[in-house]
Amino acid sequence: MANKIFKTLDQQIEILRNKGLIINDETLARKILFRENYYFITGYRHLFIKIPKSDKYIKGTKFEELYAMFIFDRSIRNIFFKNILIIENNMKSIISYQLSKKYGFREKDYLDPRNFTQDSLKARQVKDVLNKIRRQVRINGRQHAATSHYLDNYGYVPLWVLVKVLSFGIIGELYSILKSEDQVNIAKFYSISASTLDLYLELLSNFRNVCAHEDILYDHRTQRGIPNTKYHEYLAIPEDEDGYIYGKNDLYALVIILKVMLSKEEFDEMITEIKYAVDIMDQQVEVVPTEDILNKIGFPKNWYDIIETD
Repeated sequence: MANKIFKTLDQQIEILRNKGLIINDETLARKILFRENYYFITGYRHLFIKIPKSDKYIKGTKFEELYAMFIFDRSIRNIFFKNILIIENNMKSIISYQLSKKYGFREKDYLDPRNFTQDSLKARQVKDVLNKIRRQVRINGRQHAATSHYLDNYGYVPLWVLVKVLSFGIIGELYSILKSEDQVNIAKFYSISASTLDLYLELLSNFRNVCAHEDILYDHRTQRGIPNTKYHEYLAIPEDEDGYIYGKNDLYALVIILKVMLSKEEFDEMITEIKYAVDIMDQQVEVVPTEDILNKIGFPKNWYDIIETD
């Protein structure tokens, strides 16, 4: 396999032109490629490729359209990220409140292994998760003003303060090792089952990582899918032999999760922002129908109607 070698901005533009991409404003293209990275921009080329696995763009595709998809993905990534952070904060607050109320506010109390599932199949997992949390106290406890204050003045860190330095992934793992009655009490807040919340937290952590690392989001798929919901039925999402074709492990599944876990006001604002981003993209991308792009994302034709459901 030939090595990939450095290409100047002019060479990058020539490569894109040779693949059929129309570049009318070379100055603008150079500026964008220099600032945003050729590799990142062309990560969206698959939507505009004439034949799968080829490298030729659909006739008439403009550089501005490719860049518009890059900007669209960035826009929705930022929208989803800020709303996932709301859920992250909510979960940290709810879990720390429930566990502190029941088990105490010192690490030796709330991190007692007896407070967690006694399922022998999860014994290793319980040990690993608790060790991760204790490690965060040792490593990051002095890096944050709140945790440092408690360590210096009281010699311990309450859970409602400790969660500040715990990642969303660890919070999800913590939930997964709780006793079933504690999981149920927390899940009741969202009117879903404990197992569903466990899965939602896993998928939210996955999407959060994609957003935080600025990876391509619009066509991201998770390995596991969410259970069927009333929203799938309400929207009459089409099915095939494997079940619903949208809203299972795609970006619309994330929309459904956020519908369940955000407040109505938060969710409605998010959907309105997404619609605005879609409308802007629709105006800027001509060679590929917006319906095809939404299909790639996993959005059904009536995706916006979810805002009208309870």
